Amino acid sequence: MEFINLKAQYAAYKTEIDAATLATLASGRFIMGKEVETLESALCDYTGAKYAVSCSSGTDALFIALLALRIKEQDEVIVSPFTFAATIEAIALRGGKPVFVDIQERDANIDPDLIEKAVTPRTKAIIPVSLYGNCADFDPINEIANRRGLIVIEDGCQSFGAIYKGKKSGNLCAIGTTSFFPSKPLGCYGDGGAIFTSDETLYNKMARIRNHGQTERYEHEEIGLNGRLDALQAAILNVKLKHFDDELAARRAIAARYDEALADVKRLPHDQNGAIAQYTIRIQDRDRLARALSDRGVPTAIHYPKPLHLQRAYAYLGYKSGDFPIAEKLANEVLSLPFSAFLAQEEQEQTIAAVKALCR
Repeated sequence: MEFINLKAQYAAYKTEIDAATLATLASGRFIMGKEVETLESALCDYTGAKYAVSCSSGTDALFIALLALRIKEQDEVIVSPFTFAATIEAIALRGGKPVFVDIQERDANIDPDLIEKAVTPRTKAIIPVSLYGNCADFDPINEIANRRGLIVIEDGCQSFGAIYKGKKSGNLCAIGTTSFFPSKPLGCYGDGGAIFTSDETLYNKMARIRNHGQTERYEHEEIGLNGRLDALQAAILNVKLKHFDDELAARRAIAARYDEALADVKRLPHDQNGAIAQYTIRIQDRDRLARALSDRGVPTAIHYPKPLHLQRAYAYLGYKSGDFPIAEKLANEVLSLPFSAFLAQEEQEQTIAAVKALCR
């Protein structure tokens, strides 16, 4: 059994993906070009954002956004400690200071009620992570940002396709970002990402930064980086985006079957308007259960076993164990089960039977 069955997904779209990649190879245009332009237009149509900038990864999407905002040394950015390191790497690499705020136990997203106390005169931005495919609560976050003169950047690397109060992830605040890493809800066959905005000035700046700060070839208006998405990945994404809503429907149906069968097992709730990036249960003796499931042929994953404020790389920030109790609690309990749009019914039944037998 695969934790995420990317082989089955490829088999389902093989004819289209092979044709798209062969056409790109035949074109001889591998950086930028028609496939990238087509993808960026389709991403705008899908999210409702006015502009999309494709880029080389979800990490670079965040970094480019912070470069465009001119986050500098000692500028503070408020963020959750319960996420992948990429969310704060971009802040740290700019010389900025990540300022952590604890999460809500009900959905593992940043707690809006705690954000305002973390704002100081040095605060420049807030990065809410839409974790596990569920959007963070953006209305109160945007309200705080508007009142305090801050910019909100959504880390939507797990939530492409999710809907919050009628609007799509990526189009919920000043800047949205996402990842097209293969295991994400919409994934390519390598690294990739995108940035969204409806602000023309920010768009132009981020598009330049993504391509070495160029306005045209060999004309560099500002310092940038090589953050482009390659045309082969764009071609693959153009195919997969056509099927994406069908995949979301399948993910939601599979999640509903898990919900019904595992009603007695504690789990993180998922929004049926979410992208449902992972299906995650909570259990006290998590590591024992993971080993027992593995012995029964059921793969699992932990997102994430150690909060960022306890990671050695970020010890310089001065946080300690106990500072963010909800993040620490969930880090010790969460366990994600096999899940994708292509999870076979017999594989799901095997997983359910094993979890029920081991969680009595």
